[in-house]
Amino acid sequence: MKLGIVGLPNVGKSTLFNAITNAGAEAANYPFCTIDPNVGIAPVPDSRLDVLAEMYNPEKYTPAVIEFVDIAGLVKGASQGEGLGNKFLSHIREVDAVVHVVRCFENDDIIHVNGHIDPADDVNTINLELIYSDIEIVERRIDRAKKILKGDKSAQKEIDLLEKILAVLNEGKKASQLEYSDDELEMLREVPLLSMKPVIYVANINEDELGTDLTKNPYYMALKAIADEEKSGIISICAGIEAEISELEPEEKKEFLADLGIEKSGLDTLVTAGYELLGLISYLTAGPQEVRAWTITKGTKAPQAAGKIHSDFERGFIRAEIVSFDNLVECGSVAAAKDKGLMRSEGKEYVIQDGDVVLFRFNV
Repeated sequence: MKLGIVGLPNVGKSTLFNAITNAGAEAANYPFCTIDPNVGIAPVPDSRLDVLAEMYNPEKYTPAVIEFVDIAGLVKGASQGEGLGNKFLSHIREVDAVVHVVRCFENDDIIHVNGHIDPADDVNTINLELIYSDIEIVERRIDRAKKILKGDKSAQKEIDLLEKILAVLNEGKKASQLEYSDDELEMLREVPLLSMKPVIYVANINEDELGTDLTKNPYYMALKAIADEEKSGIISICAGIEAEISELEPEEKKEFLADLGIEKSGLDTLVTAGYELLGLISYLTAGPQEVRAWTITKGTKAPQAAGKIHSDFERGFIRAEIVSFDNLVECGSVAAAKDKGLMRSEGKEYVIQDGDVVLFRFNV
């Protein structure tokens, strides 16, 4: 899973990204801790892995991870190539969802690029660049479909859909704000619309607002209204605090969060929100060699889930031996779970559930 972080200058985007990069780089056991200077890896928080690690004392501990891409270079006119606009837009095309950092705090020492704090205006600046780019794409697709229509009347459905989207884009709204049928979504799979990307808005707040009632923060409430209208996600963080947390050892981190009166870091909240936004779940594998979480989409069947581990597992799939995490912990071991009849043997049509502890049987 790849999330792109966007935002105007001085909103805390780079501070948050640096915190993510530090958190990933310190976790030496996580795969691909450092890929590029502008890419950071963060583990998906999963207390179930900690429990399994205590049970098995494994040689390796491998959580699921999320890749964050720091997307820079946005200015007004990006869709026309201003600044690093074209590069910025191409990077957004490559991500699964957008993390949009918006400044929701006062600080006279940090100048706002527009001279004043206005979350709605900030969001609009970036959204309009996505919309302008999409208008150009949709108009080109309509022209192409009309040429095809002369010899293939089935192209009319695509034209009707694209014209419906174009009307919404011309109103300054994102393509994601329309309702689509399954057939329409299938047609759009090959149309790289930026404004269709799922979004998590990140309200960057002051440290003294952490754990407080944010309805008293007018900037946060303005951003929440936008998120609600778009049916997008929204979380609040303090990017400066995240940078401090990323430098701490796990025990120090717990104490620091307790002193702040919050249960988990903003980064952990963001990772979890991204996982949920994209409809992802984790199944688990456990043994003395390794305990590990594997990321799949909801609704994935057993053979395809096995393929996440290795293509041979999917090709030669025989069955999946499954016990739920809760049952495994309650029994204390796989053997005890088997004795109680709580270990199941499932075939090719079984849909893997979040928290399933799985052993795949295969033959190639």
